[in-house]
Amino acid sequence: DFDGPICNVFAGLPATAVVNQLCVVLADCGHTDIPAELTKSDDPFEILTYAAGLGDDEARYVNATFTAHELEAIATAEPTPAAHHLIRVWSATGRPLAIVSNNSTIAIQAYLDLHDLQTYVTHISARTSPDPALLKPNPHLLIAALRVLGVPAAAAAFLGDSTTDIAAAHAANAMSIGYTNKPGKTVQLGTAGADTVIHTPAQITEELATG
Repeated sequence: DFDGPICNVFAGLPATAVVNQLCVVLADCGHTDIPAELTKSDDPFEILTYAAGLGDDEARYVNATFTAHELEAIATAEPTPAAHHLIRVWSATGRPLAIVSNNSTIAIQAYLDLHDLQTYVTHISARTSPDPALLKPNPHLLIAALRVLGVPAAAAAFLGDSTTDIAAAHAANAMSIGYTNKPGKTVQLGTAGADTVIHTPAQITEELATG
């Protein structure tokens, strides 16, 4: 996954500010009766899902604006400690590495370029469509990545920090690694069925060094 295991995308641009801008887009489309709980959300994907329920045009407008703000956020995204080192060490073993994310492909590409990581990542399978039904927990993006990598699902592991990541891995028949970057997530991800749980990407790097 990208947001969490690799970086905190909205570390410098609050997700709530993005939500506000997406609501403005919908208001400009004539939708001023957005549910109050959505306007107070800190999850832009909730607005994208709501927009898709209103119509294709609304979904496209919101997705375009969301993508623009993701790109803006990349400049101040905060790298997850030890994540970049893991990416480099993993690549050095000869294993393929894909980033599978609900974030936009172009934002992820921008981040990799900014931090000189592009040569270590084999493939990006991320959001290119305004259709939220294609995003995790749907395994669509994971299955697409496995197809490009030529790796059978049983030989793959997906590292994610949310229950939707774990659900997507299970639906794709891949192993799942839960990353507990916040209090309470160990139980949450374990209950969701994560095959194993880590507290830092360094734990995987250490396993690679010993085995």
